[in-house]
Amino acid sequence: QVRLVESGGGSVQAGGSLTLSCVASEYRQSEYCMAWFRQAPGKERSGVAFIYDEGWTWYADSVKGRFTISQDNAKKMMYLQMNNLKPEDTAMYYCAAGRGDCPAPRTYNFWGQGTQVTVSS
Repeated sequence: QVRLVESGGGSVQAGGSLTLSCVASEYRQSEYCMAWFRQAPGKERSGVAFIYDEGWTWYADSVKGRFTISQDNAKKMMYLQMNNLKPEDTAMYYCAAGRGDCPAPRTYNFWGQGTQVTVSS
């Protein structure tokens, strides 16, 4: 059983920064694909950033150049550094893990409880 716990959400003004953290337990992080997803009110959950295969990363076009995903396998931690935040980044952010086809959203079957990010204009 994989357990994921996010932290670091909050409220910021546009242009500000936040760093989200995700701690994973009871599994070898290097064996799993890891990702951040988000879901805004009235919208479907969508992938924000993926990290896998010892450092390969993928970003949604809307966050490229502003967000950075990273992980510390020794600490079983994953991070999402978010810079130049925009009101449209407002959403619940979820940490996710899975095994298999890492670039495919359907791969992710372990989820954290989410952390809220609110960006005001």
